[in-house]
Amino acid sequence: MPLLGKAALAMWWNMASELRSEFEDWHTHEHFPERLAIPGFLRGSRWTDAGNGQGVFVLYELEDFSVLSSPAYVARLNAPTRWSAAMMPHHREMVRAQSHVVASCGGVITRYVSTLRFSIEGTAEALVASLSRQLEGLSAEPGIVGAHLLRHETPGIETTTEQRIRGTPDKPGDWVLVICGYARDILQNRVDNVLADAPSSGFEAVGDGRWHLYTLSCSAIRSDVA
Repeated sequence: MPLLGKAALAMWWNMASELRSEFEDWHTHEHFPERLAIPGFLRGSRWTDAGNGQGVFVLYELEDFSVLSSPAYVARLNAPTRWSAAMMPHHREMVRAQSHVVASCGGVITRYVSTLRFSIEGTAEALVASLSRQLEGLSAEPGIVGAHLLRHETPGIETTTEQRIRGTPDKPGDWVLVICGYARDILQNRVDNVLADAPSSGFEAVGDGRWHLYTLSCSAIRSDVA
């Protein structure tokens, strides 16, 4: 099924290898339950770099975009636990896409996920329409189960305590493509062609301009961690 809800919080960062074990314990047993207790948070999923690098990708599926500025969520961001405060400075080079779900086809929770961040100069309608049509067919291909398009919008909230602890401003994600699948080789080969037929005018990949592949570490809904 598609992404749960009409909004999503997608995040990328690097976590040093020597902290990976503690980070995954904290994120699984404290952070997921804390976030999923917030009204409007429907599911949290974490993937780690498929090449055993330091990259982490986390996706929270949300009821709607207003959750990202809700009093309950802002209160948590401004009152991190002691363990959270200890882990936050190690979230290096964080990117946060606080997103509307523009298109969502097929499943989400799969062994592999590949992500691409990009920006659009000028009008986005033609590119979005092209991608939306393509994602529906892509999600039914062998080796792939889902394809999702997100659009970032910065919520109207002040800088939070968690952001100050991390030390550097979070970078925005702008537009995001998330392709989910179970066959690594097919997924890696297929994503390179996702934008081949899309209108090229105004499209620009951001970051290092490459797709990044991750493997599933943990996923939970509220009842899993209540």
